[in-house]
Amino acid sequence: MGHQLGRALRLLLVAGAVASASCCAADGRRALYRSCNLSQVPPVPSTTEILLLSFNYIRAITRTSFPLLERLQLLELGTQWTPFSVDREAFRNLPNLRTLDLGNSRVDFLHPDAFQGLPHLQELRLFACGLSDVVLTDGYFRNLGALSRLDLSKNQIGSLELHASFRELGSLRSVDFSLNQIPAVCEQGLRPLQGKALSLLNLAANGLYSRAPVDWGRCGNPFRNMVLETLDVSNNGWTADVTGNVTRAIGGSQISSLVLAHHIMGQGFGFQNIRDPDRSTFAGLARSSVLRLDLSHGFVFSLNARLFEALGDLKLLDLAHNKINRIAGEAFHGLGSVQVLNLSHNLLGELYNSDFSGLAEVAYIDLQHNHIGIIQDQTFRFLGALRTLDLRDNALKTVSFVPGIDTVFLGNNKLETVSHVDLTASFLELSDNRLEDLGDLYSLLRVPALQVLILNRNRLSACRGRHGPTGSVGPERLFLGGNMLQLAWETGRCWDVFRGLPRLRVLYLNHNYLATLPPGLLRDLTALRGLDLSANRLSTLSPGDLPATLEVLDVSRNQLLSLDPGLLAPLRAVDLTHNKFICGCELRPLVRWLNRTNVTVFGSHADMRCAYPSSLAGTPLSSVSMEGCDDEEALRALAFSLFVFSTVGVTLFLLAVLVAAKLRGLCFLCYKVARRLLPTGPAEDGAPDAYQYDAYLCFSGRDFEWVQRALLRHLDAQYSSRNRLNLCFEERDFVPGREHIANIQDAVWSSRKVVCLVSRHFLRDGWCLEAFAAARSRCASHLDGALVLVVVGSLSQYQLMRHPAIGGFVRQRRYLRWPEDLQDVGWFLDTLSRHILQEQRGAHGDGSIPLRTVAAVA
Repeated sequence: MGHQLGRALRLLLVAGAVASASCCAADGRRALYRSCNLSQVPPVPSTTEILLLSFNYIRAITRTSFPLLERLQLLELGTQWTPFSVDREAFRNLPNLRTLDLGNSRVDFLHPDAFQGLPHLQELRLFACGLSDVVLTDGYFRNLGALSRLDLSKNQIGSLELHASFRELGSLRSVDFSLNQIPAVCEQGLRPLQGKALSLLNLAANGLYSRAPVDWGRCGNPFRNMVLETLDVSNNGWTADVTGNVTRAIGGSQISSLVLAHHIMGQGFGFQNIRDPDRSTFAGLARSSVLRLDLSHGFVFSLNARLFEALGDLKLLDLAHNKINRIAGEAFHGLGSVQVLNLSHNLLGELYNSDFSGLAEVAYIDLQHNHIGIIQDQTFRFLGALRTLDLRDNALKTVSFVPGIDTVFLGNNKLETVSHVDLTASFLELSDNRLEDLGDLYSLLRVPALQVLILNRNRLSACRGRHGPTGSVGPERLFLGGNMLQLAWETGRCWDVFRGLPRLRVLYLNHNYLATLPPGLLRDLTALRGLDLSANRLSTLSPGDLPATLEVLDVSRNQLLSLDPGLLAPLRAVDLTHNKFICGCELRPLVRWLNRTNVTVFGSHADMRCAYPSSLAGTPLSSVSMEGCDDEEALRALAFSLFVFSTVGVTLFLLAVLVAAKLRGLCFLCYKVARRLLPTGPAEDGAPDAYQYDAYLCFSGRDFEWVQRALLRHLDAQYSSRNRLNLCFEERDFVPGREHIANIQDAVWSSRKVVCLVSRHFLRDGWCLEAFAAARSRCASHLDGALVLVVVGSLSQYQLMRHPAIGGFVRQRRYLRWPEDLQDVGWFLDTLSRHILQEQRGAHGDGSIPLRTVAAVA
C-alpha cells in the first residue's frame, strides 16, 4: 500500500508539473515553455534557474540565443519537433549550467565547440539525437571538467574510439552507449578512460561481439585499469561461448555489478542447439571481485555443476526469467558469500535436499512463479542464514519444509491445511490457497513470533471440532479478506477465534459475506486500531460489536439500513459509502452527526445515499431533510402511552384466552353463526386504503408446498373467489431480474402487514431474515404492529432466542403458533385474516388476537 501511495504521489507531482509547464510563462525562478509553438528562445528574467523549452520548433541555438543567465542550472531543449543545429559556444552565456538536455531531437549540425564555456556542467543528455562516431573522435567534450554523466544512448555510433580529451574528464562517473551500433570494444578505443572509476558503463543492445569473430589477442582487455561499479552488456545476443570469451578477456578488471540480462545462453525447453553455460563460462571473472551478477531473461535450462565457482565474492545472483528446470549437484559450489538468490519465473518442478548446498550465507531466496509441487524436508534446513523465502505462484500442497524461516511467502499455491506444522515465522503470507477449516487459523495464531498473517482469498468457511483460545500473543496484523467466514460463524461455533490476541492492531474481514457479527467476537481485541468490514452484507451494527480502542473503521459496500452515531463518535476515521440507508426519521441522528462531526469520513458524500423509500432513492444523506420528524421528548411520551395501552390490551387478551381455552371450538362456531346473522359492517367493505397488498407473506421456499396447502388456498383471493385477502409472496409477486433486496423492501413497505412464517428452514434462509429485519425497521419507523410472527413446526423458545434478531422480537412482543388441534385451524385463519385487515398503530403487542402458545405440528 505504501508503494502504491508513493506512485500516486509521484503521478500527481508529474501531472502538476505538466499542468504548470503548459502555462508558457516565467515566475523569476522557473521559466516553463513546454509545447508553446516557439521557434526561438523566448526572453526570460536574469534570475531564472530552470528553463524548460522542450516540445517546440526551435531550429537553431547560437551564441546569441540566450542572454546572460548566471543562475541557470537546468536547461531542457530536448524533443524539438523540427531538426535543429547547435552553433559554436552556443551556451557561453550560461556559465553555471549544471544539466543540459538535448535528448530525443534530431541534431543536424553540432559544432565541435558547441559545449565550450560550461565549466560547471555535470550532466549532458544527448540520447536519440542521430549522432555518429564523430561526437567521440573530434573532442566535442573538451574542457568539461565537472561532467559526471554523459548519455549518448540511441544514436548511430558505430565504433568506440574515444578522443584523448576524455582523459581530462576527471569527474566522469556514468557513460551510456546503449542502443547504438557498436560491433566491438577494444582496449585501444577506451584507453582514455583507463584509471577512472565509473559507477555505470552501459553497452547494452549494441550487438557487441556477436556479429563477427573477434581477435581477442589483438583486441585486448577493453576495461583494463578501470574500476566499474556497474557494467551493463545485456541484450547483445551473447551465447555461452561468447560470454566465456568476453569474461576471459576482461579478467582482472574490477567490476562490482555485471549485467548480462536478455542473453541467449542455454538450450531452453525442448531445444539442443545452444548449450547451457558451464564452469568455464565465468572462470575469467575469478579476479574481478564481482558482487552482483544478473543473468535474467535468458534460456538457461540446466544449472550445471560448479557453474559459478569462480565468483567467490558474489553477493547477489539473479537467474529470473530463464527456463531452469534442473539444478545439478554442486551447482552453487563456491558461492559461500551469496546473500540473495533469485530463481523466479523458471520451470522448476521439484526441489531436493542438495539443490542449495554451498549457499551458507544466503538470506533471501526467490522461487516464485515456478511449477514447484514438492520440496524435500531438508532442502532449506541447513541454510542457517536464510530469513526470507518466496514460493508464491507454485503448486505446493504442504509446508513441512519451512518451520525455521522468518518471512515466508506461500500465496497462490494448493495448500489445504497447515495445522500440523510447527512454524516459527514472523511474517507468513498464505493468500489464494485452499484452506477451508478455521482449525488452521487457530493453529497459525498460536505461532509465537508471528507478527503478520495474510490469509486473503482462501476458502475459510467451516469450523470442525472444538478449539480453545489461542493462548499466545498472536500477530499484530491479520488479513482474512475474501473468505466465507459467515458460513462458519452462523453455525454458532468458532466465535472465540480472536480471543487471546492482545497485540492485534489491524484486522481485515472484508468480502466474507458477513450478515451479522457474532456476539463478543471482537471483545478481547484490546489493542485493535483498524478494522475493515467492507464488502459484506451487514445490515446493522450493535454497540457491543466494536472494541473501545478502535480508531479506523471501514464498513463501506454493505447493506446498512441505519447506524447509531454513538458507535462512530470515538473513531478517528470511518468509511460509510455505498450502503443502503433507509432515510426515515430513525436516520436523523446519523445525518446530524455526519454534518457536525470532526471524524474523518472517507469517500464522497455523494456515495452515502438513500436506498429506501423509493422517493428518496439515490439522494445523498447530506441532502435529506428531516423536517416533520417528532422530537425526542414527543417520542418518549408516545412510547410511554403505547406501553400503557399495550399492557391493558395484553391483560384483556390473556383474560379472554383463559375464559375460552376449554370451549374455543364451541365459541368459534357461535361466532361464525352470529357473523352470518349480522349484516356486513363498513369496516370490512370500506374503501381501499393506500396499501397495494393486505399482507406480505414471508416464508422459506422449502416450505412453499405446506404454505400453499394450509394458508394460501384459504386466504388468498387469487386462489379462490371466496377468499378476501390480496397477499404478496416471492414465488408469484417478486419482479424477476430485479435486485432481491429491492423486491423485499417494496413488499414490506407496500403491504398492510408482514406475516413471517418461522420454521426451521426460515431460520437458515438469509433472505427471510433480511425480510424480517426490514419489517422490524418499518415497525420502529411507523410505531405500528405491522409485523406478525407465526411459528410453524416444533421450534422451541430456546431455538428462537438463539437468533439475535428474532430473539429480540420474541422478548418484546407476542407471536402465534400454528395450532395442533384441527378444530382450531379455522379459528386461527379467521382471526389472522381480521388482524391483517385492521389498522393497529401504536401497539407494541397484538392484543386483538388471542395469541396462544399451542403445541405445534410440522
